[in-house]
Parts: sequence; C-alpha cells; structure tokens
Amino acid sequence: MRWWDIEPVLALELDLFPDDAWSPGMFWSELAHARGPHATRRYVVAQAGDRIVGYAGLAAAGGLGDVQTIAVVHDHWSTGLGSRLLTDLLHHATSFECEEVLLEVRVDNTRAQKLYERFGFEPIGFRRGYYQPGNVDALVMRVDMHGIAAAGADPLTDSPSESSESSESPSESRGTETHG
Repeated sequence: MRWWDIEPVLALELDLFPDDAWSPGMFWSELAHARGPHATRRYVVAQAGDRIVGYAGLAAAGGLGDVQTIAVVHDHWSTGLGSRLLTDLLHHATSFECEEVLLEVRVDNTRAQKLYERFGFEPIGFRRGYYQPGNVDALVMRVDMHGIAAAGADPLTDSPSESSESSESPSESRGTETHG
C-alpha cells in the first residue's frame, strides 16, 4: 500500500466497516512506519485491474505481530483473496521475526473467524466493547509462528486449504494482484 492508495482504501473501509471505519490519519500513521530499514508495518492492497479489491496490514514489535486490518470487497469473497492477504502478512511476520501473531475480530464475524482458524489462530480472550460506536466485543486470537511451520502450513510457502470456500489453488490469483 502506498499513499496514493489511501483514498480508494478509505472508500472500501467505509463501505465494509461503516460503524468503525479507520480515519485517513490512521492509515497515514501506519504507512509512515511501513518503509525503510526500521519498518515495523506491512500494508498491502490487492487489485483487480485498476480497482482495489482488498487490503491488509500488520504491525510488528518485540517478537509480536498484530494483524491491524484485513478486508475484501464482497464480490471477491470466496475467491481465496482473504487467504492470500493473510498469507502475505504471516510471511512478513516471519521476516519481522515475530514469534506469535495476534488479532482482534468481531464476535459476530464468524466468516473471518473461520479463515483465521484455518491458519492456526486460536481464541485466547475477549475485549469487551472493542468496536465502537456499536459496543461490539472482539474475540482475540493468537497463532504461534513456530506452530505454523511445525503443522506444515508455513506462511513462507503455503496457504492452508480453502476447500470450503474455493477450489482455487493458493498460488492462483484469478486476475487479482497483491502489492505491498
């Protein structure tokens, strides 16, 4: 993701997360930490033609990664794009030498929870009223990066099977490109 992607990403953010969308300043702040030798962030966009159809971000510090955001437009659900975005983040968590990765997901977003579970994320707790203004709880999930490699789902080379969502292999992009 680059600065010129912020405007179209914000439009998607407002469409996909109308109640708790990030502000432009939040994206600018994250991107400020995504470049250079001391980068602690990884933000990517996925494009189909000239259209951004997904985006994702990871923050890393002290051996801990945190999935900040991951989103896919509705007409690209069940294409494997969410898995490819998460695979990219986990790949970079390994590059950032993260030993574990955490994330928060809305308790009512079972679709996303199932995606994370396929990657080995496990629930570890709740954050009450995390998503505002709707006062929706977040499920906190964690994955041990050593466990991913031991389980054979190495984020450097693989993406867990998406047989319940798509017959597409993880390496096929179906016209969608992911750019950092």
